[in-house]
Amino acid sequence: MYGMTSNYSMSGKGAKKKLAVITTHPIQYHAPLYALLVQRGVIDIKVFYTWGESVLKDKFDPGFGKVIEWDIPLLKGYPYEFLENTADDKGSHHFNGIKNPGLIEAVDQYNPDAILIYGWSFHSHLRLMRHYKGRVPVIFRGDSTLLDQTGFIQGLKRKLFLAWLYRYIDKALYVGKSNYDYFRYALVPEKKLIFGPHVIDNGRFACSDPVCQSKAAEYRKQLNIAADEAVFLFAGKLEPKKAPDQLLQAFTEAGMPGRIHLVITGNGPLENLLKDKYGKHQQVHFLDFQNQASMPALYQMADVFVLPSIGPGETWGLAVNEAMANGKPVIVSDSCGSARDLVEHGVNGFVFEAGQLASLQNALLTMVQVEPEWEKMGKASKEKVQQYSLENLAKAIESLLS
Repeated sequence: MYGMTSNYSMSGKGAKKKLAVITTHPIQYHAPLYALLVQRGVIDIKVFYTWGESVLKDKFDPGFGKVIEWDIPLLKGYPYEFLENTADDKGSHHFNGIKNPGLIEAVDQYNPDAILIYGWSFHSHLRLMRHYKGRVPVIFRGDSTLLDQTGFIQGLKRKLFLAWLYRYIDKALYVGKSNYDYFRYALVPEKKLIFGPHVIDNGRFACSDPVCQSKAAEYRKQLNIAADEAVFLFAGKLEPKKAPDQLLQAFTEAGMPGRIHLVITGNGPLENLLKDKYGKHQQVHFLDFQNQASMPALYQMADVFVLPSIGPGETWGLAVNEAMANGKPVIVSDSCGSARDLVEHGVNGFVFEAGQLASLQNALLTMVQVEPEWEKMGKASKEKVQQYSLENLAKAIESLLS
């Protein structure tokens, strides 16, 4: 086995419990959590990346259709190791894309008091879950839901498989109500379920500093949108799952007032089609993918955030957290896992029926009608999302090792 280990050194180990974190690759939403756990000093952690070191070199994202290199640090402030991955076709897109002959040996050398594993649908991850059952407590983290469940027979087969699978875990961190329902459907006992909210770095997305606010004003200037006009924002991959095409159709056919604009931010397989069809509409604007450091200013530029996803697989939609942390009202489809948890209908936003044009149009027009309430709704969003914080997730994890 070979690996790449950070130079970060832990101090004050003493009697602190040790947590091994198993995940495929560095993720912009997870790295701040690992750093915070180290900063808090309640437990020691080490992150094992199973994709292998090659994940640092292959930056092509098929969803965006371009090379993506995050512009915020993802390997700072916590100890980690990249494990050798011997898969022929490396990656998290299929079960046999993650094969680590040295994973169990590496975890044994670390000698953890508990193991936190992200996702089971990889060869090495499932092997590790089964290996450590009854030896070291296994904590599972996933965000699956039943929102896309179809067909009785397929559903029954899935339920039986999941019931078998989750026998190998000791606890599960559920991210919200739809994820909780999924685990209970899979016959995971309630006593094994701990709320570990789906989170982002709320403070970073608040855009409270003058530099961020100035950049938000620059976005409006770039798009020729006046300060007293209103912006509805979509930010994400331009792919069928996210349904930007339905949002554009709903917006352009709803007879929106001329001072209301829609900004579509991102790239992806639908990009050319959407630009050809809507690119000349005076109230529609397109922006390319914006990297992480720019996202707080992008949300600040907008007045309302819209996530119209139809799925399958929109298990949460962390962009909703981001917009709410920035203090924005939101419009979210009921195919998004976050809708039940983050959106209080009429208080901080509206939930509409996924894939139903009339329902989406109604949500858009209703939001326009309540424009005087946007500031109040944005404050409600910001207050609501504080429950979904890095600190609360860190505390949930620490409680499992106490």
